[in-house]
Amino acid sequence: MRALLVVNPAATTTSARRRDVLIHALASEVKLEAVTTQYRGHARDLARQAAESDDIDLVVALGGDGTVNEVVNGLLHGGPDLDRLPGLAVVPGGSTNVFARALGLPNDPVEATGDLLDALREKRERVVGLGLTAGTPGTEDEAVPARWFTFNAGLGFDAGVVGRVEQQRERGKKSTHALYVRQVVRQFLGEQHRRHGTITLERPGADPVTDLVVAIICNTSPWTYLGNRPMYTSPKASFDKGVDVLGLTRLSTAAAARYGTQLLTSSPERGPHGRHAVSLHDLDQFTLHSKVPLPLQMDGDHLGLRTSVTFTGVRRALRVIV
Repeated sequence: MRALLVVNPAATTTSARRRDVLIHALASEVKLEAVTTQYRGHARDLARQAAESDDIDLVVALGGDGTVNEVVNGLLHGGPDLDRLPGLAVVPGGSTNVFARALGLPNDPVEATGDLLDALREKRERVVGLGLTAGTPGTEDEAVPARWFTFNAGLGFDAGVVGRVEQQRERGKKSTHALYVRQVVRQFLGEQHRRHGTITLERPGADPVTDLVVAIICNTSPWTYLGNRPMYTSPKASFDKGVDVLGLTRLSTAAAARYGTQLLTSSPERGPHGRHAVSLHDLDQFTLHSKVPLPLQMDGDHLGLRTSVTFTGVRRALRVIV
């Protein structure tokens, strides 16, 4: 088997020495080419080249969720093709590693590499569904290119938090869970539309859902982690189904305290709920429209402001070695 290892040198939980050990371990099982990314989008470009080649069987992403997202978008730039495209494997190297952990992989890169080697020897793989976004035809965002996400996306409040975290990281701050908590508080205090939402969700064959302050889209469960604590916004979300949505129509101080507490105590059986919470399960396609431009995030990557985004749950999109 020929494999391409895409290495993010800025991965927060792996040192250069540790990466060398992981590379040598993988090279003992496959014919390995390791490439270190040099710029944002490089992982996507490398994966696209692998998808277009005839001799790469597997692409391994060594990094965090951002690296994985780039690799997936490179592999699927021409659309899913389970018979032709290389498979994906993940060695978690970021601060949270939601996608890898949702697949059941250890959060430690050394242990995850051991699991990957076992999976290669035993030829274990899983076909997963993914989420796909695109600018909505007939709107000012219609030219926005399509983009895949692996575990979650969000329009509104949570994407604003992601944007604030990215700003802090650009200023040299480390990506810690404490940093995220601080930015949640700052985003809440600065949120202009927390009492009167601007988002409308439209889907075929159903009445629109209006006045959402935030829409959180999940392709799997949990939504994310706070340290080792999983947090569930859509507990029934699954790689084997369409995408789920949690929408909130109010984020007053009382509502934010209630839903924040529910999120911190959420479980695989129950997520945030209540009069101002809307939960939708296993959707194939829907569109979010906003009266004002709002921040959009996918897999923890801030993608700027949008007024209209169409989401599609694509089943059986990619082979993953697990």
